[in-house]
Amino acid sequence: MKKVGMILCLFIAVIAVFAFVNKFHYPSLPIDDTSAKEAIDILKESENKIAEIAVEGDSIWYITRSGNKGISVADENIKQMIGSNGWEFKEKDGAGLFFEKDGRRLIATTQMWTENYVLVKIPSNFK
Repeated sequence: MKKVGMILCLFIAVIAVFAFVNKFHYPSLPIDDTSAKEAIDILKESENKIAEIAVEGDSIWYITRSGNKGISVADENIKQMIGSNGWEFKEKDGAGLFFEKDGRRLIATTQMWTENYVLVKIPSNFK
């Protein structure tokens, strides 16, 4: 009976480690072809504070860390990236960051994905 208990405990431990390594404990992404593990790995491997994780239709999805200071860190990363393409930040309203360039308007929307990560959806015409 003790052998069965030890085997069961070992089996549960292996499954728990597997789930943790594969990021099953993260919520699903609103993107069809990218897993949570892939998104986090892309950000970790990136030299930038914000990393592109998917292109879906006419939008590009990015991921960035929010850190201990909440979404304000992510907002700064987004402003810096979009601003480097000539867009001027105008205002933030809810989850949207509004930018303008040459009479055109761009809206980047943010979504708190986990406590540590923020997803960003930006129209692909910003580049």
